[in-house]
Amino acid sequence: MMEITIEPASLSEKPILQRLMELYLYDFSEFDGADLDQQGIYGYEYLDHYWVEAGRAPFITRVDGRLAGFVLALDYSVTGSQGKMIGEFFVMRKYRRQGVGKAAAFHVFDSFPGHWEVSQIAENRTATAFWRKIIAEYTRGQFEEVILDNETWLGPVQIFDNSAYAG
Repeated sequence: MMEITIEPASLSEKPILQRLMELYLYDFSEFDGADLDQQGIYGYEYLDHYWVEAGRAPFITRVDGRLAGFVLALDYSVTGSQGKMIGEFFVMRKYRRQGVGKAAAFHVFDSFPGHWEVSQIAENRTATAFWRKIIAEYTRGQFEEVILDNETWLGPVQIFDNSAYAG
């Protein structure tokens, strides 16, 4: 049986998260059309913020001690509510469809009781299907989904409050 761990990423682990982020951004380029820069890097302009700004929380996911992905959670809202949001979420391909993403999501949700939003870009139907399933299971169906098309966001957003059962 796999041992899945999700732990806060320390400042000394930022280079690890930075390299995992490049894999994530490569996968995501299918949807956003991003190109590498002249140094062969996608780059993520907000990564440093996760160690210096309040309300941001970086996590690294491991399977049997091996790097498997990450979660970036932050205080932000695309609907105008206060609470937490999944900023970025990544599970390496070899660990997908094995419960790793579910474990990571549940752990991060449980770490921050309160209002949550999880948004996906409209083109990423696989992510939308994943989040609908995971959030439905986590909340026992007690969530709302809205489809935004405004200056803040374009795509589905799942909204729930886990104050009563997180932690």
